[in-house]
Amino acid sequence: MTRRLAIRATIVTLALGMLACVPARAADSVDPAADKAAFQKFFTTKFPKLKLEDFVNGPYSMNEDLHRQWEEKEQFPPYEFSLEAGKEMFATPFKNGKTYADCFPNKGIGIRQNYPYFDEKEGKVVTLELALNRCREANGEAPFSYVKDDMAALTAYMAFTSRGKPMDIKIPNDPRALEAYQKGKEYFYTRRGQLNFSCATCHIQSPGERIRAEVLAPALGILNAMPIYRSEWSGMGTTSRRFTTCNSQIRGVPLNPQDDEYRNLEYYLSYVSNGLPISGPGARP
Repeated sequence: MTRRLAIRATIVTLALGMLACVPARAADSVDPAADKAAFQKFFTTKFPKLKLEDFVNGPYSMNEDLHRQWEEKEQFPPYEFSLEAGKEMFATPFKNGKTYADCFPNKGIGIRQNYPYFDEKEGKVVTLELALNRCREANGEAPFSYVKDDMAALTAYMAFTSRGKPMDIKIPNDPRALEAYQKGKEYFYTRRGQLNFSCATCHIQSPGERIRAEVLAPALGILNAMPIYRSEWSGMGTTSRRFTTCNSQIRGVPLNPQDDEYRNLEYYLSYVSNGLPISGPGARP
């Protein structure tokens, strides 16, 4: 299975014309809009029976049996406990009397689809998880772990308030933003770890198939459902947790959560899923 996935990954990556082994290109040659169109066309061509919005359901969109499992889970969603905890945390004042609502546009409601964004003043990508911890620190609170339950609960609630809204990631006319996008794209297609896998090895050519006990999700819309409850974890997981876990699974060395590489990766994956609805929090096998 591992060898077959590796071979197929190479073929698909060549077909998409998105090899990340090439040097970073000049900003004026980076074309995110063309990338997004090609990315989405690839998946809709590969799975012609699926509507574009179905891809946000991950592996559950791949076949009828998995879809039935998803429908059954949604009757009593395993992420409900985290959603309720996040709602309470979001409304609870900090010691200084302020709340998370004071840190975000529209008081933090219905804005998940706009993250991550490129901060032109800072010159870097800002994710929702990073923004939440910056909010905490600005109000005299200790930051949360990026991979633990509290961060998952907060992002679950914020995602829930944006359900159904299309992902709407902007790339400003700034060479640094284009560079961040391109670096995220290159990270996605670069092989690493003892298994010599890239993100694309699993999430481009073989969605719906199994590798070990995991059902592979399509890359298209994969972040629209975050954070997720995973049966494998017996709990909730953030985007940071998903990225670091993926690196570990290919026997690579994970980066630190919210390192630039992970933020850029999130920027790229979110942008190419523009237009697909936010569906988080979600549940996965």
